[in-house]
Amino acid sequence: MPDRFYLNQLVTHFESPSFIVDDPIRLCHSFTDPSDQEIIGLYAATLAWGSRGVILAKLEELCTRMEFRPWRFVMNFDSVRDGDALRTFVHRTFQPEDCLAFTQNLSILIRQFGSVENIFGCKPQETDLYCAIERFSTRMMTAHPDTPARLQKHLARPSRGSACKRLSLYLRWMVRPGPVDLGLWKSIQPRQLVLPLDIHSGRQARILGLLKRNMNDWKAVMELTEACRNLDRNDPARYDYALFGLGAYGDPFADP
Repeated sequence: MPDRFYLNQLVTHFESPSFIVDDPIRLCHSFTDPSDQEIIGLYAATLAWGSRGVILAKLEELCTRMEFRPWRFVMNFDSVRDGDALRTFVHRTFQPEDCLAFTQNLSILIRQFGSVENIFGCKPQETDLYCAIERFSTRMMTAHPDTPARLQKHLARPSRGSACKRLSLYLRWMVRPGPVDLGLWKSIQPRQLVLPLDIHSGRQARILGLLKRNMNDWKAVMELTEACRNLDRNDPARYDYALFGLGAYGDPFADP
């Protein structure tokens, strides 16, 4: 088992307001209305791959296209009236067709369920986020009969073996309290969260002895999350800060 004191030190060091400046969650903190934070957070997590500078620039562009009122824009979205605002938006493989379908389907579901939190529909008896992520992706893909099949690549599912990194990251933002995360949702408890896992956090987790599985898939997510639950059963996802911080910035406690 890794040194709990060392890992807790890393979390304390990296989980601070200064973390927000260069992270996609910065867009959430730029809004004060929780409904706006919830909506723009979903786009921020969905687009969170590649250079953080580019991600932030694309998110600021998206906010401009939404006239800095993401909740109102999505809630009232009409593909004929509002489609031109998104028709040329691109970030890596997230093409205009994806952006339009994502927004249209999210709008349908928001009007049906009232919030993104309710679309996930997590239940107290669910020990992790497997079912909540499955529900969200299924509902997003089936909200409109003409949803393009290509949208599926942006809506991960644990049943397909995906690590679901971006949706797990979004749920961390929405559920955990600050100073970085927002703590907006009450239907999911921090103990139910899973670790956002990608190539970088996976590398650090293996170095630290938190993960043995070689593939970065849902089984690895479960293994890593259980290891972190052994360190803090009520808030395992807090150790994402240790893994990300080590990978992005190095060990702040290493000898010079």
